[in-house]
Amino acid sequence: MPLGQYVNSKGRIVIKLGGGLITNKNLYKTIDKESINNVCNTLKQLDDEGYTLIIIHGAGSYGHILSKRMNIANGINHEFHEQQINAVKEIRSNMMELNHEVINSLKELGLDAIGYPPSKWAKGTGKDFTGNLDMFETNNNDKIPICFGDVVDRDDEYEFGILSGDDLMYRISMEIPNVKYTIFLLGDVDGVLTNPPNNTNAKLIEEYTKNDIITTFHSSDIDVTGGIDLKLLRAFEISKKIDNVWFLNGKRCDRIIQLIRTGTTLGTKIIP
Repeated sequence: MPLGQYVNSKGRIVIKLGGGLITNKNLYKTIDKESINNVCNTLKQLDDEGYTLIIIHGAGSYGHILSKRMNIANGINHEFHEQQINAVKEIRSNMMELNHEVINSLKELGLDAIGYPPSKWAKGTGKDFTGNLDMFETNNNDKIPICFGDVVDRDDEYEFGILSGDDLMYRISMEIPNVKYTIFLLGDVDGVLTNPPNNTNAKLIEEYTKNDIITTFHSSDIDVTGGIDLKLLRAFEISKKIDNVWFLNGKRCDRIIQLIRTGTTLGTKIIP
């Protein structure tokens, strides 16, 4: 039976745990266990409130650093093909490891979750990737489905590439029924800012529309999937269907609960 038919379900929440929230993006394979545990405690509250959860998480330092070094996002380079293939294997293994950290944190709170690595079921990059999304809708013994940004195969001359968690957020939010909230959790910022966080003039945008002009910061030496610009693009597209699309501070998980209970909180709501 599809989860959306649960008598007690208030609907689905699709939530993205940003890579910069659950890892230190600057240090290879450095996890932020405290942040993961705090977020998972809030996910338990959402489950207790009667919502059905779908979780996506970023790669952070478990994926981006090695992907950048080996130019994985741009596909095969025949000059160092073998090194790239080894890197692809290592990144996929690292992402499974990070995924298990999230699953184990949920398990400690009495929640069962199951990971769906895109490398096993998806092909292609961008929002038009191919792959069956049914597992995010079907009841799998009440397990919470978890997915993540990953290196996937491609059916073209590139051979492989990176499927962003933000593209997964888009497809799942748009195609899985009964989604009430799509939430992007950021690391240490309250939402979408007018300027990069290190700029003293940076101010929170409480309602973001496509016409808002902001100065974004893209860490091109680390990030390989488009950073905040891709998140905003996908979030804006999602907002055309889903009423509640938000960017929130993942370090302040109480705001997620405030949002679902009162309809608003400190953060950025995406307006179509």
